[in-house]
Amino acid sequence: MHAVGGSLAGTALLGLVPLAVFFVLLMVVRRSAFQAALGALVTALLVGVLGMGMPVRLGLLSASQGLLNGLFPIMLIVVAALWFYELTVVSGRFEDLRRCFNAVGRGDLRIQAMLIAFCFGGLLEALAGFGAPVAITAAMLMALGLPKLKSAITVLVANTAPVAFGAMAIPVTTAGNLTGIPPEDIAAVIGRQSPLLALFVPLLLLTLVDGRRGLRQLWPVAVVVGLVFAVAQYWCSAHFAYELTDVVASLAGFAAGVLMLRRWQPRTPDDQRSQVEAERLPARRVTLAVLPYVLVIAIFAVAKIHVGGLDMPDILSVATLKWEWPGLYGEILTPDGKPSTSAVYSLEVLANPGTLLIISGILVTLVYSLVKDRDQYPMSAALSVRTAGRTLVTLRGAIATVATVLMLSYVMNQSGQTVAIGTWLAAAGGAFAFLSPILGWLGTAVTGSDTSANALFATLQQTAGHQAGIDPTLLVGANSSGGVVGKLVSPQNLTIAATAVEEPGSERVLLRKVAKYSLAMLLVLCVLVYLQSTAVLSWMLP
Repeated sequence: MHAVGGSLAGTALLGLVPLAVFFVLLMVVRRSAFQAALGALVTALLVGVLGMGMPVRLGLLSASQGLLNGLFPIMLIVVAALWFYELTVVSGRFEDLRRCFNAVGRGDLRIQAMLIAFCFGGLLEALAGFGAPVAITAAMLMALGLPKLKSAITVLVANTAPVAFGAMAIPVTTAGNLTGIPPEDIAAVIGRQSPLLALFVPLLLLTLVDGRRGLRQLWPVAVVVGLVFAVAQYWCSAHFAYELTDVVASLAGFAAGVLMLRRWQPRTPDDQRSQVEAERLPARRVTLAVLPYVLVIAIFAVAKIHVGGLDMPDILSVATLKWEWPGLYGEILTPDGKPSTSAVYSLEVLANPGTLLIISGILVTLVYSLVKDRDQYPMSAALSVRTAGRTLVTLRGAIATVATVLMLSYVMNQSGQTVAIGTWLAAAGGAFAFLSPILGWLGTAVTGSDTSANALFATLQQTAGHQAGIDPTLLVGANSSGGVVGKLVSPQNLTIAATAVEEPGSERVLLRKVAKYSLAMLLVLCVLVYLQSTAVLSWMLP
């Protein structure tokens, strides 16, 4: 492993070169994420071949395996999730769901802003991700009467706690695919970290919207929403379907807020009343607006059933594609000389979240096509197919970027670069647990994607954990949790927020406003993960 003069430090620094190229191209040269990933991929191949002694053929084969993993299952899930969300938009039902959110809060702008930014934004993060929650909820807050920059800051801060489980928990699935750690185990660890943020984010949002007055007058409803969201996020991540964590948590938090407001009357100053009049929708329209989310929860629940002799995961796993990567398997060896399982490609065809989302979308299309008011809410199989095509076109840049990042990850992992870096960093010993979330924060802050951050650093965290004697699952989970608060300062997210509130060029102002919250939450996570790695809070882990 010590490819550079027998020195671990030298080998690790050489392995860091592709990551340095990626960050320099992205932040200094200001190239697109795809171009930066492509440049880093070429660099990783050169380092692997010239520095680590990897044959060119194996390097290219590693890249090809990463490409297929990036497309299936990772981007399949993302495309299916966004298509599912777009079906609610093109049918007009999404507008009814938005009205449901606008109608709550008894006309109090601060409560509506909190529920829309946190709960509705969390739901959008669960289904769409990739900046959609920030863009949509920022525009909604402006329509309610919240000032432009305040709207942007509010939704940026709100788009933290749900990020690790965004787009049907694709960051978790990605980390599991790369490390071989069951994604359910990673999700359970994250479910013991990110809910801590969820407890306090609603209170912070009230402060952002109306300062101390908003916090003093409305803290009870914020506590209820945050507590229910956090408990649901913890429960779903470990005991239900981790892919649905944000869906369940967002709907539960919203429902808790609505029930709270039926029994508790907020004091609303005149300057904090919403500019949008509440609209009472017929029960039928509310039911049809919520139906897609009920369906997707039901389908994922059925796929996880273990009752008596009925074991749906086992039944669905029958349709699993698995093969040893031709020309690569047997050439990549573990330290004990056995063929590495990293060179085995596996795809669950039926149990894959992407497949379950496609089934859900087909059912939504069928139901919406059969209802009688199609003149007002049009839906047909043809419209559904056209929407799928548009979704593919919309995501073509993201597909290329994520696939290239996965190619980079596979080349670095299978050439030994990641192992060298992780082993070197593990010299920090137990202190590495404190530093672990920072890697995830950095990866997401730069790339704008918790998925990309896990693709870059999940295997590195796993290696460092093994070498330092720290639970690797804890560190891989910490990587994703750290990425949660890195999203807050991501240039991509800042640009989306600035554009959504019609203030292009205000990214620096937004960064100055939100950076302190990002760093404060990162510090909390660093301390939490460190304590979880010791006897002090190890009881929190599954």
